Amino acid sequence: MVQYDYDVVIIGGGPAGQQVAYGLAEQKRILIIEKDLWGGTCPNRGCDPKKMLYGVVEAKRQTEAFQNKGLQGVPEIDWAAMMAFKQSYTDQIPSGTEAGLRHANIHHNHGTARLLSDHALDLDGEEISADKIVIATGATAAKPEIPGQELLETSDDFLNQTTKPKQIALIGAGYVAIELANIAVSAGVTVHIFQHNHAILGGQPQAYTDELTELLTQKGIIFHWDSDVTAVEKQDRSLVVETNQETVAGFDHVYSAMGRPANVADLDLAVAGVKLAEHGGIQVNDYLQTTAANIYAVGDVAASPAPKLTPVAGIEGRYVAQVLSGKIDKPIQYPTIAHTVFAGPELAQVGVPLVEAQAHPDRYVINDQQLGAWYTYMRMGDAHAKVSVITDKQTGIIVGAVVLATNAEEVINYFAEMIGQQQSADVLQTWVPVYPSAASDLTYLY
Repeated sequence: MVQYDYDVVIIGGGPAGQQVAYGLAEQKRILIIEKDLWGGTCPNRGCDPKKMLYGVVEAKRQTEAFQNKGLQGVPEIDWAAMMAFKQSYTDQIPSGTEAGLRHANIHHNHGTARLLSDHALDLDGEEISADKIVIATGATAAKPEIPGQELLETSDDFLNQTTKPKQIALIGAGYVAIELANIAVSAGVTVHIFQHNHAILGGQPQAYTDELTELLTQKGIIFHWDSDVTAVEKQDRSLVVETNQETVAGFDHVYSAMGRPANVADLDLAVAGVKLAEHGGIQVNDYLQTTAANIYAVGDVAASPAPKLTPVAGIEGRYVAQVLSGKIDKPIQYPTIAHTVFAGPELAQVGVPLVEAQAHPDRYVINDQQLGAWYTYMRMGDAHAKVSVITDKQTGIIVGAVVLATNAEEVINYFAEMIGQQQSADVLQTWVPVYPSAASDLTYLY
């Protein structure tokens, strides 16, 4: 019988990798490796710090909505203080994460891992063997291969920008670009977005993204549609963006926000027989096994069917820990998963996509409602709030929802719970949430 150095080696110390490690800590000889910051992208450079900045700019937006309704004067955002507030949280993440691993007696190492075979890897010059390997290296920001690529920054740089810029550009109009653009423009920065087509937030329903685009334009964001960025140049002390249509100068920073492909560059996957999926990410089966039977992939690096979200990474990490501990032998099952873009207001979606429901009127009923005159949104000054609720035509069960509203992040959770519990719209008539609240307003949907 082969004696390995470890039962399980986990490459990546973010949410997915940690869940595997903690799930196996008491049963297996574990090693978890992280080459960057312990804790991964989300708490260090992603959703958590972004939400802290968003909370500040949302407070300003709500103040604007309450002008002449009891409040006078809109506060100015102190960029440096806002970033320091964010830093007060992120500074503690790496050490806190490592302390947790140490407390759980989980062997951990800060270094760069590279596969040598399906049972061995190189860790900064030292060869280590393992019975099982779990890849949880997440994703990394993409940059276009254009002249001046070295001048481009990413969301990591934005979140560490302690000095308020005057004018910035973002390449792309996905979740990251829209959320960062909203934070910056709300803080008084001139923001340009260069998008290769004429739509934002691919995957969200266009009627909603068109309305959100208008709201963001009203805030001052300048959209350059059908623009392929062909080069970035430095001119004196500022940057110039060249596209297939125009040249725009005067930027302090140009950020690439063109998506986040799987972070696999350092792994040398081929030597271990691990293949990539056709559209990116590591190919996995329903057990999150790669094409090498003893190697698994979890979180953003895996080409699994679920959205690339931190909670999903946790679900996949816990699942693989159960598989490797012998507690489960069934394919992974994902719960109902909602997702939200924090754009001030939020745009959220869950369940059956609206475009699918519109294409199949024989199967689905869509209830569109403008909510601006409802109590909650009248009270909050959100005249543009709206919702679409999708029900199964035969059963009446709620199967999907889209929300554009100030508090869509909370409202969508109610719909996710109803979908997960396979509840019909009738349940809203017997539901007794706190009154008055956004939840109690939902009882008027049907």
